Amino acid sequence: MKKLAVAAVVLAIGAGAYYVSQQPNSVVSNPVIDNIPADTLMFSGQLTPFPAKDYLTSFASKYQQTGVDDLAMFSEYDLPQEKFLMSLYQQNLKLLTEPEKFLAYYGLADSFQSYFYTLGALPVMKIEIANADAFWAELDRAEQDSGLTHQVQSMVGIDYRAYSLLDDSEEERIDIIFAIDKGWLTITFNTSFNAPELLETALGAKQVDNPITATTMLQDIIHKHGFAKDSVSFINHVELIKGLTSLDGNRLAKQISKLASSQQDDPFAKLRSPECQSELMSIANNWPRTVMGFDTYLIKPTETTLDLRAVVESHNQVILGALTKLRGFIPDFGKDAINHLLSVGVGMDVGQLAPTLNTIWKDLQTPEFSCQLLAESQYELKQLNPAMIGMFTGMANGVKGVNLTVLDYQLAEDNYGSPIVNELDALFSLSADNPTMLIEMVKPFFPPLAQINLPSDGTAVDVTSLLMLPTEFRVQAKMALKGQHLVVYSGDKAEQLADKLAEQTLTANGLVNVGVDYQKMLTPLITAIEQNGEPLPEELLMMKDYNMRIQLSVDVTDKGIEIGSMMQSKAL
Repeated sequence: MKKLAVAAVVLAIGAGAYYVSQQPNSVVSNPVIDNIPADTLMFSGQLTPFPAKDYLTSFASKYQQTGVDDLAMFSEYDLPQEKFLMSLYQQNLKLLTEPEKFLAYYGLADSFQSYFYTLGALPVMKIEIANADAFWAELDRAEQDSGLTHQVQSMVGIDYRAYSLLDDSEEERIDIIFAIDKGWLTITFNTSFNAPELLETALGAKQVDNPITATTMLQDIIHKHGFAKDSVSFINHVELIKGLTSLDGNRLAKQISKLASSQQDDPFAKLRSPECQSELMSIANNWPRTVMGFDTYLIKPTETTLDLRAVVESHNQVILGALTKLRGFIPDFGKDAINHLLSVGVGMDVGQLAPTLNTIWKDLQTPEFSCQLLAESQYELKQLNPAMIGMFTGMANGVKGVNLTVLDYQLAEDNYGSPIVNELDALFSLSADNPTMLIEMVKPFFPPLAQINLPSDGTAVDVTSLLMLPTEFRVQAKMALKGQHLVVYSGDKAEQLADKLAEQTLTANGLVNVGVDYQKMLTPLITAIEQNGEPLPEELLMMKDYNMRIQLSVDVTDKGIEIGSMMQSKAL
């Protein structure tokens, strides 16, 4: 069963390769979305047709290196169910290199819509499909490959295939369901312990009482966070807690109550005390949802750029206010920053670290909880006094952020055939109210630094010797004071960035920003290996043609905690 569960997860990930997207601005009604309940725990909806063919084309060169046959961890399957799921997944990988063939094989159009949501605890996926016969043929192939067979069943005039995920010796029954009706593929589950009406609803034969389209939930998320109109996703923390703490507050609560009654065991009984219900709901209302949407949504056969933002919504202004004060400075190198090989920036007002943690620590202890689970957590929290942190951050008071940017590097071999850094263009910066004072404080702990006297006019001093690099490394490091920034750099391009940095004031503009250009990072390493006549390791071979850039960021606003993820991929 454990291996089967892993295989099911892998299949879901494989399905996600073409079911990629999330966001909106106006919600177009259709029979599918009209039957998604407002109390769904999770929702991910492609509200406009997703250009799947263009998206897959822009990534086709990456999929060529996915190691289709290298699935050793899944190679020893015994059960037909396991073989069936892995057969579907492997076929998925094999076809990803040919987008047009991939879509035709699964009966998908060049563009299509899709939705994922839950009916209580039951996951449901809906995918618009153009050729039902093609999709059924793929399931037939996987059946022959695995030996698993299906049962054709019908409910309210809708035929569906049921594949049992448990063998006949099991007392319970869990089936994965595939149905196609009115141009929509439904993938869901059916069990021996859920009511038949639940499957009817999942198949679209039975209408939900309170559909999401009867609310302004999706429009509100788009408007509040400024997401693009094409798709949106969310996790509803309030509905989740309501389901765990009440007997009949929503569909999830009723399902848990029914299951507990039949098995005479309720694992959530303690959470359903009046104290826990009230206090957990109060926390959920303060942190109601995690929402996701796109700021940039550009998909072409030659290039895909997706700028996704997730926001953990919060009404707790005490914690948000404390985290906002912690925000520090991250250098802004303009539009060219996305082309840097590597950039890691941490913005933090170190002087605010101890006060911020102390504010959050006090807020988490107010009010004093009566719910046993929360009271125990609160007691453990009391033992962690953040005041001690102030003792360790005192020396770094005034620091606003650090940043490492690598623009380029080249490798060569020394006389013994070992790799050495032949060229390095990189910049490290420490931004502070008074960087000169910090250097003077550090000198007693690092005597070699005492020999360095940095001119206040920004003139650089050679500090290569301080790095204590092997003589074979052809790297010249310089240190300078550029305004409120202490910089250590190597290379002409890095020097230009250092000069730009001198003009920037210490504005609080973020917490974390990380950027990586895979091709620029790997190309020098691959070139050095190939020039040495050695075979490329499979891990590098898989990523040889990765013309992809990503950026990750973490920040705080008055709406909540934001996590940004930008991906840009170009086809060969």
